[in-house]
This record gives sequence, structure tokens and C-alpha cells, in this order.
Amino acid sequence: MSDALSVQEGQPTARRPKRWHILVFLLPAFLVYSAVMILPLIETLRLSLFNTVDGQSTFVGLANFQTLFGEERWAHDFWNALKNNVIFFIIHMCVQNPIGVALAAMLSIPKLRFVTFYRTAIFLPTLLSFVIVGFIWKLILSPIWGVAPGMLDLVGLKSLFAPWLGKPGSALITVSLISVWQYVGIPMMLIYAALLNIPDEVIEAAECDGVTGWSQFWKIKLPLILPAIGIISILTFVGNFNAFDLVYTVQGALAGPDGSTDILGTLLYRTFFGFQLQLGDRSMGATIATVMFLIILAGVSLYLFVIQRRMRRYQF
Repeated sequence: MSDALSVQEGQPTARRPKRWHILVFLLPAFLVYSAVMILPLIETLRLSLFNTVDGQSTFVGLANFQTLFGEERWAHDFWNALKNNVIFFIIHMCVQNPIGVALAAMLSIPKLRFVTFYRTAIFLPTLLSFVIVGFIWKLILSPIWGVAPGMLDLVGLKSLFAPWLGKPGSALITVSLISVWQYVGIPMMLIYAALLNIPDEVIEAAECDGVTGWSQFWKIKLPLILPAIGIISILTFVGNFNAFDLVYTVQGALAGPDGSTDILGTLLYRTFFGFQLQLGDRSMGATIATVMFLIILAGVSLYLFVIQRRMRRYQF
């Protein structure tokens, strides 16, 4: 017996094979991601620390940030865009996401008919191009040839119609609601999937205790889908502070009227590429992009290290 053990101990242990094929499969995706995302980000951060002096690129440290926050013209445009961006984000958080949760809750009702049709119809605008959505809503809301005045007249509310996209006080809210209409299908589908993922045992236990209907949703289902709501919230935050396309399509690069719909994305576009008689400034554009990156990084870090830890206790 001891001889057998000694022979077994003397045998070399079998090494696990190195799975080099995993690296081979990951390499193309890593190269593409690096070329499209990582390298441009690094170059943007580097460019924000340089400026053109006498036709040459010169390291100026934080001078571009000092110009952005210190000079009156730059500071006015930046803080106006940041304020509009915050309002844009708040409207999505307070309108889009609650509507998405409500729609998902209604679609998860077992006896509801035509669920597939409702899901498809609500999610369909998400698949449309932002150019199509922007021009369609410009035509609908146009006071000259739009259909909105006629539709309001049919229900006796024509007196409420106004050129909402042309008034500084209502333009940003109108553009935000157009964006909500287009993208409300995303939180709806994510919450709907989270509701379907709740174990049947939990629902059956709640029904045995007499908790049914909307009371069951508020007391049982809503706490269980809080992690999904958190993910939707951070996606909304990142998407809104990266927003550009819909505002550009509806209101143009100047984001009028009087800059009332100007957000960080449109300010970055005008600064970096220039517009009409304004020449582009790569260094200041990179500076604005860096500030946007830091804002998004701060929001995501807050979610990952503070909010998500508190919501883990609701996960199965």
C-alpha cells in the first residue's frame, strides 16, 4: 500500500491546459474597442492639455479648463448647456422611467390580451432613426403646416396650441418629451423582463397572504425590480449627458431659440467643428469633452459604489 502511495506521489501532477484560444477570440474585439473607444478617449484627454501657440501644439496644462470656467463667454455657454442638460436628464428620469415602469406593470398582467402588439407598438419608435423622429415631430408641431393644431381643434383644445419649439420657455421641454416618446420602450422592456424574472414562488406566497393587484406590485414586485430600475437610471444618465442627435435634428447646431435647447453635446459640436462663421477649436472642444467624461464618470461611480451596494439585498 505504501509502495502504491509512493509511486502515486512520484507521478507529476497533470497541468491544466492553457486556453490560448480565449485570447485569440477576444483579440479582434479588443483591438476594435481600443481603436474606436480607448485610443480616442486618451487622445481627447491629452488634447485638452495642449493648445495651438504660433502654429505649434504647446502643452498648457489646465489653462484650457481655466478658460472654460473663467472667461465670461465660455463660462456662460458652458453653464447654460450644463443647466439644460440637467433639465433634459430630470425630465427623462421623472417622465420616461416612471411611464416605462407603469407600462411594464400593465403588460405583465396575466389576463391582458394583445400583449405582443402593445409591446411592439411601444418599442417601435426606439428602432426609428433620430433624423426621422426629429423631422416628423417638427412637421407635427409646426404652426404653419403641422397637424397638431387641427388635432387639438377636434377636441376643442386648439387654444392651448403654441409654437412650442419656437419659444425659449417651452422648447427644451418639448424636445425632451419627444425624446421620451422615442425611448420609453427601453425602460419598459427592461422592467418587463425583470418582472417576468421574479420567481413564481414569491408571487404565490404573496397571494396566499392576500396581497394581490396593485398592492402586490408596490409591496412585492417593486422592491424586487429596484436593481433593474437602478440600471435604467444610470443608462438614462449616461445617455442624456451624451445626447446630441435629436436636439441637432430638431433645433439645429445653434440649439435655439436663444440657446434654450443647447446641451453639452451641441456645445461640443460647435466648439470642436465650428459652425457658420465660427472656427473650430480642437483644444477647447477636447476640454468640453473631458468635462463631459468626468461628469459621466462621477455619476457612474456614485451608482456603482454607493447606490448599487444598497440595492444588492433585493437581488436573488
